Amino acid sequence: MDAQETKKTVVCIEDEPEMIDLVRLILGRKGFELIGAMGGREGLETVRRVKPDLVLLDLMMPDIDGWEVYQQMKADPTLKDIPVIVVTAKAQSIDKVLGLHIAKVDDYVTKPFGPQELLQSVEKVLGMERAEENPNR
Repeated sequence: MDAQETKKTVVCIEDEPEMIDLVRLILGRKGFELIGAMGGREGLETVRRVKPDLVLLDLMMPDIDGWEVYQQMKADPTLKDIPVIVVTAKAQSIDKVLGLHIAKVDDYVTKPFGPQELLQSVEKVLGMERAEENPNR
Protein backbone atom coordinates (compact mmCIF):
# COMPACT_ATOMS: atom_id res chain seq x y z
CA MET A 1 0.00 0.00 0.00
CA ASP A 2 1.43 3.36 -0.97
CA ALA A 3 0.98 5.22 2.29
CA GLN A 4 2.28 8.50 0.91
CA GLU A 5 -0.70 9.12 -1.32
CA THR A 6 -3.28 8.21 1.27
CA LYS A 7 -1.68 10.00 4.20
CA LYS A 8 -4.28 12.25 5.75
CA THR A 9 -3.41 15.35 7.70
CA VAL A 10 -5.20 16.03 10.98
CA VAL A 11 -4.84 19.22 13.02
CA CYS A 12 -5.49 18.68 16.73
CA ILE A 13 -6.43 21.92 18.50
CA GLU A 14 -6.00 21.35 22.19
CA ASP A 15 -4.56 23.19 25.18
CA GLU A 16 -2.98 20.15 26.81
CA PRO A 17 0.30 18.99 25.20
CA GLU A 18 -0.13 15.47 26.56
CA MET A 19 -3.48 15.15 24.77
CA ILE A 20 -1.83 16.16 21.50
CA ASP A 21 0.87 13.55 22.12
CA LEU A 22 -1.75 10.89 22.83
CA VAL A 23 -3.68 11.70 19.66
CA ARG A 24 -0.44 11.74 17.65
CA LEU A 25 0.40 8.29 19.00
CA ILE A 26 -3.04 6.84 18.21
CA LEU A 27 -3.38 8.34 14.73
CA GLY A 28 0.30 8.06 13.82
CA ARG A 29 0.09 4.27 14.06
CA LYS A 30 -2.56 4.36 11.37
CA GLY A 31 -0.48 6.55 9.09
CA PHE A 32 -2.05 9.92 9.79
CA GLU A 33 0.08 13.01 9.99
CA LEU A 34 -0.88 14.90 13.12
CA ILE A 35 -0.16 18.57 13.58
CA GLY A 36 -0.78 19.81 17.10
CA ALA A 37 -1.85 23.37 17.82
CA MET A 38 -1.89 24.76 21.33
CA GLY A 39 -5.13 26.66 21.87
CA GLY A 40 -7.70 28.23 19.61
CA ARG A 41 -5.70 31.13 18.20
CA GLU A 42 -2.78 28.96 17.11
CA GLY A 43 -5.30 26.35 15.97
CA LEU A 44 -7.01 28.71 13.58
CA GLU A 45 -3.69 29.91 12.17
CA THR A 46 -2.57 26.29 11.69
CA VAL A 47 -5.81 25.27 9.97
CA ARG A 48 -5.58 28.25 7.62
CA ARG A 49 -1.99 27.42 6.77
CA VAL A 50 -2.24 23.63 6.49
CA LYS A 51 -5.81 23.12 5.16
CA PRO A 52 -5.95 19.67 6.80
CA ASP A 53 -8.25 16.77 5.91
CA LEU A 54 -9.76 16.90 9.40
CA VAL A 55 -9.72 19.01 12.56
CA LEU A 56 -9.93 17.57 16.08
CA LEU A 57 -11.17 20.43 18.19
CA ASP A 58 -11.22 20.66 21.97
CA LEU A 59 -14.07 22.85 23.20
CA MET A 60 -12.54 24.02 26.45
CA MET A 61 -9.55 26.26 25.80
CA PRO A 62 -8.42 29.37 27.61
CA ASP A 63 -7.76 31.76 24.74
CA ILE A 64 -10.40 31.15 22.06
CA ASP A 65 -12.76 28.32 22.86
CA GLY A 66 -13.67 25.58 20.44
CA TRP A 67 -17.03 27.08 19.48
CA GLU A 68 -15.36 30.28 18.39
CA VAL A 69 -12.79 28.34 16.35
CA TYR A 70 -15.58 26.28 14.79
CA GLN A 71 -17.63 29.35 13.89
CA GLN A 72 -14.63 31.11 12.38
CA MET A 73 -13.82 28.03 10.31
CA LYS A 74 -17.39 27.77 9.03
CA ALA A 75 -17.40 31.48 8.16
CA ASP A 76 -14.27 31.08 6.02
CA PRO A 77 -15.02 29.78 2.49
CA THR A 78 -11.60 28.10 2.29
CA LEU A 79 -12.10 26.23 5.57
CA LYS A 80 -15.82 25.59 5.85
CA ASP A 81 -15.71 22.17 4.17
CA ILE A 82 -13.03 20.75 6.47
CA PRO A 83 -14.70 18.18 8.74
CA VAL A 84 -14.52 18.81 12.49
CA ILE A 85 -14.62 16.30 15.32
CA VAL A 86 -15.26 18.02 18.62
CA VAL A 87 -13.62 16.69 21.77
CA THR A 88 -15.60 17.34 24.94
CA ALA A 89 -15.04 16.42 28.54
CA LYS A 90 -17.59 13.97 29.96
CA ALA A 91 -18.60 16.53 32.58
CA GLN A 92 -19.70 19.08 30.02
CA SER A 93 -23.35 19.92 29.99
CA ILE A 94 -25.93 18.43 27.66
CA ASP A 95 -26.56 21.79 25.98
CA LYS A 96 -23.02 21.62 24.61
CA VAL A 97 -23.87 18.28 23.04
CA LEU A 98 -27.20 19.57 21.76
CA GLY A 99 -25.29 22.53 20.36
CA LEU A 100 -23.20 20.07 18.37
CA HIS A 101 -26.26 18.79 16.58
CA ILE A 102 -27.47 22.29 15.88
CA ALA A 103 -24.01 23.38 14.74
CA LYS A 104 -23.72 20.32 12.48
CA VAL A 105 -20.26 19.28 13.61
CA ASP A 106 -19.26 16.04 11.95
CA ASP A 107 -18.82 14.00 15.11
CA TYR A 108 -17.66 14.26 18.67
CA VAL A 109 -15.75 12.17 21.17
CA THR A 110 -15.77 12.60 24.91
CA LYS A 111 -12.69 12.54 27.09
CA PRO A 112 -11.35 10.26 28.25
CA PHE A 113 -11.57 8.31 25.00
CA GLY A 114 -9.95 5.06 23.97
CA PRO A 115 -7.76 4.72 20.88
CA GLN A 116 -10.42 2.67 19.09
CA GLU A 117 -13.13 5.23 19.76
CA LEU A 118 -10.99 8.04 18.34
CA LEU A 119 -9.95 6.03 15.29
CA GLN A 120 -13.52 4.98 14.54
CA SER A 121 -14.69 8.58 14.69
CA VAL A 122 -11.84 9.81 12.45
CA GLU A 123 -12.32 7.02 9.92
CA LYS A 124 -16.09 7.50 9.89
CA VAL A 125 -15.85 11.24 9.31
CA LEU A 126 -13.24 10.82 6.59
CA GLY A 127 -15.34 8.09 4.96
CA MET A 128 -12.59 5.56 5.43
CA GLU A 129 -14.44 2.60 6.85
CA ARG A 130 -12.62 -0.28 5.35
CA ALA A 131 -14.15 -3.59 4.39
CA GLU A 132 -11.55 -5.61 6.30
CA GLU A 133 -12.84 -4.22 9.59
CA ASN A 134 -15.83 -6.51 9.25
CA PRO A 135 -14.44 -9.83 8.05
CA ASN A 136 -17.69 -11.72 8.76
CA ARG A 137 -19.49 -10.41 5.69
